[in-house]
Amino acid sequence: MTRMTGAEYLSRSLDAWEVEAVFLVPTSLSATLVTMERETSIKRIVTHGEKAAAYMADGYARATGKPGVCMAQNIGAANLAAGLRDAYLGSSPVLALTGGPYEWSRGRNYYQEIEDFPLFKPVTRSSRQVLDVSRLPDQLDQALRDATTGKPGPVHLELAGHTGDTIENQSFDVELPTPGARRTPAFRIAPEPGAIQAAAAAIRAAERPVILSGGGVRMSGAGPEVVALAERLGAPLATSLNGKDTVPADHPLAIGIPGLYARASANQIILEADLVVYIGSQTGSQVTLTWQVPAPSTAVVHIDIEPKELGRHYPRTTPVVADARLGVLALLEALGDVDAARLASWRDRAAELGARWRASVAELEDSDAAPMRPERLARDLGHLLPDNALVVSDTGHAGMWTAAHLDLAKPNQGFLRAAGSLGWGLPAGIGAQIARPDLQVVVFTGDGGLFYHLSELETAARWNVPLTVVVNDNRSLNQEINPYTVAYGGSLNGRHHELWHFQDIDLARVAESLGVTGIRVTRPQDLEPALARATEIDGPVLIDVVSDIEAVAPKGSAQRAGA
Repeated sequence: MTRMTGAEYLSRSLDAWEVEAVFLVPTSLSATLVTMERETSIKRIVTHGEKAAAYMADGYARATGKPGVCMAQNIGAANLAAGLRDAYLGSSPVLALTGGPYEWSRGRNYYQEIEDFPLFKPVTRSSRQVLDVSRLPDQLDQALRDATTGKPGPVHLELAGHTGDTIENQSFDVELPTPGARRTPAFRIAPEPGAIQAAAAAIRAAERPVILSGGGVRMSGAGPEVVALAERLGAPLATSLNGKDTVPADHPLAIGIPGLYARASANQIILEADLVVYIGSQTGSQVTLTWQVPAPSTAVVHIDIEPKELGRHYPRTTPVVADARLGVLALLEALGDVDAARLASWRDRAAELGARWRASVAELEDSDAAPMRPERLARDLGHLLPDNALVVSDTGHAGMWTAAHLDLAKPNQGFLRAAGSLGWGLPAGIGAQIARPDLQVVVFTGDGGLFYHLSELETAARWNVPLTVVVNDNRSLNQEINPYTVAYGGSLNGRHHELWHFQDIDLARVAESLGVTGIRVTRPQDLEPALARATEIDGPVLIDVVSDIEAVAPKGSAQRAGA
């Protein structure tokens, strides 16, 4: 047992757990931060807002599987909680540390003090208060256990004192935790043999099966096993948007992403399937197009670490509670040799639908028009990515264009996407690049998304974070064209432009003013040299691609294709 302060314990514990960076807005846990400087190599990344700190921690966590750590004082806790929404929806292991009211000031109208603690409940797997330093070790350990076991997610500790200083300044006798990184999956749960046999029987009986690889496959590192399962069966292989990088886009069985942010052909194939095998994926509204793809009566095999997800929306579900990798390995063993030739006509049908979709978008993907079509921007970006690229995509149109048109074909290329918070892309990309300096992070966002946290370009410049930010700059929030068209009675009129138009701003010059190299692209043929230049620069680069304001991404359809 060693005598130390709460600040020393917290700093030394995070160091023992191989945390390499924390993200914060001052002043929070100041004594802990000073201890980090004196005793560790942990980077202390000061951001321009608490939401951005949470997003950076989220990007760090998704890029590594290790908990990302963000901090805020009591006054900024509400903003930090808002930033955990995406980590919660994306099952990302983030540890949020905030200050809380002093016991002597609680309820006395102390300056800037409110009870922020309840705000964390809906966006975390667990949220706890630490009122005495003696409870810091067990509460911190349990928080990290909650974050990394089962279905991962963000967790929160409120430390007494507005900046956490009550806990930091108390001393106690304690042993430091065992060294070693905490990461997901913390434990791998093997499936029950009976469940695997039932799943294998359902798959053998299917005539038109489709496999869907989700974000849980990515977390489990089960991509090769899922591909092996598809090859064993000869079955078409889809991914969710979270699982986009688990299947090479050029694999002959790959059909792309179904659902809302989708390829129409992927939806059509799943509509024709008589069995869908979900692996490490929720059956939520986005991947199923609000439970239309597949139809609710479709038979499902569902392998997932979270029992509550199994059969949640599809009553004809054969459930398997398991880590994705262990579940697929057990399924491969149970299936044994399979005659893949029996699915030849089904594979041909899937290939036909995929070819039809590709032909339907070829004119847009090949367009030389200026301003640039975003279909071509996303397609060309996929072709030009370095072998070690990690694409970080914002939500909205950025997610739609990357889902349908950006292909990842190299085995070491990765993909992270916002789970629903516009503006997540830039700060998440910064966090991911700090976590993985061995990768080349490429953020794909729009001008609407970039403006949320534009100031974090300065953070990237200050820390010389060598990421590339590609902006689909259509000078608008043009994803809103369709709902406004409906609201205006079927055609845009009146002062509709006030609701979705921006000024034409040279974002490359804005980036330069914040210390980031800026490049403006106004023609499709200029994208390749811009990306080549970006790879040669030691530091952050923003590529401002001027795109067509009229280009609106089609949402998924549940319409069946003709024979």
